[in-house]
Amino acid sequence: MTPASHLPILLSLSALLLSPLLTGSLALSPPRFTKVPVDMIGVSGGVVSFVCQATGDPKPRVTWNKKGKRVNSQRVETVEFDEGAGAVLRIQPLRAPRDENIYECVAENSEGEISVQAKLSIIRGKTKG
Repeated sequence: MTPASHLPILLSLSALLLSPLLTGSLALSPPRFTKVPVDMIGVSGGVVSFVCQATGDPKPRVTWNKKGKRVNSQRVETVEFDEGAGAVLRIQPLRAPRDENIYECVAENSEGEISVQAKLSIIRGKTKG
């Protein structure tokens, strides 16, 4: 074989090795949950925490919604971890019926968006009389 006859084989090999790098198929992936929140029962005046975390490439951002809107209250705190790919939703003090609802964790990156829901129920304490 002459050196020129090796050229098509070398070009084929380089195309096979480079194609995943050029298309980006090696790295990019939509979000997927690694920790999902579970339904909780809290006591009025107490505290509950929901935990949610996702993975993907690029690293997804996790946010919390209530009734389709970002949670926003002085009694509701969102603590991010894992550079925003995880978030704890903490509600304190619990107020019934205001806080009884379905909370939604949303994980989003450039490759997609997923969500999961968890329900919060609140037990009202007995009053002494």
